[in-house]
Amino acid sequence: MIQIETNRKSKAILTTTAPVISINSLHKSFGKGNEILKGVDLTVKKGETLVILGKSGSGKSITIKCIVGLVQPDRGEINVFGSDINTLDTRQLNALRIRVGFLFQNSALYDSMTVRQNLEFPLKRHSPKLSRIEVEDMIKETLESVGLAEAIDKMPSELSGGMRKRIGLARTLILKPEIILYDEPTTGLDTITSREISELILAIQKKHKTTSIIITHDMACAKLTGDRLVILKDGVIVAEGQYDELEKNEDKWIRSFFL
Repeated sequence: MIQIETNRKSKAILTTTAPVISINSLHKSFGKGNEILKGVDLTVKKGETLVILGKSGSGKSITIKCIVGLVQPDRGEINVFGSDINTLDTRQLNALRIRVGFLFQNSALYDSMTVRQNLEFPLKRHSPKLSRIEVEDMIKETLESVGLAEAIDKMPSELSGGMRKRIGLARTLILKPEIILYDEPTTGLDTITSREISELILAIQKKHKTTSIIITHDMACAKLTGDRLVILKDGVIVAEGQYDELEKNEDKWIRSFFL
């Protein structure tokens, strides 16, 4: 069964009865006495943008790294597209990662490669049968979608922080992922550039119908992009809802995020 839900921003979200991401009782420790995740339960619907908030060290980034198998949980179940990723072999996990884009906090560009070469890299690895013309067309189209077609032959060192974020996003987009995980997409950017990145995330979600999880400390980004917010505290989710709802929460600690 398919249904249409509309959130506070009047944006239609296509959802199905089964979430595209489902996390149950996720636990992760790093050494004795350093338990980061203590039983995270989380679901994300198709087409939804979920924002995860929390203080530093609360496990936000660890949670999304577990989703793509970059970090192995101690216990718990993670289902993505209906498959438990903890049971996938290397080939199956790599196939899933093509469908799940990950934008790292530092954009993770190769400094020794031009923008063109940075975007070529994932195509050569995952789509080796594409012709030279097809690769070039995909690179140009993707750069246009992030507003940086003119940067195609520049080196990362020639780009501003905001431009590097856009190129990092372009490299994520070029494989046309169904899910995009954003780790602090506006960190280190000025207010105007942060808003531009947030608006770009919205535009991408609208154009490509992606499902997104955004890890952020930027409340302006959370308000602009998030259909739903969850808050992590001491390794568990303590609150969830829309921005306006959580902003009025009676709990002083939860309200502190919105001050």
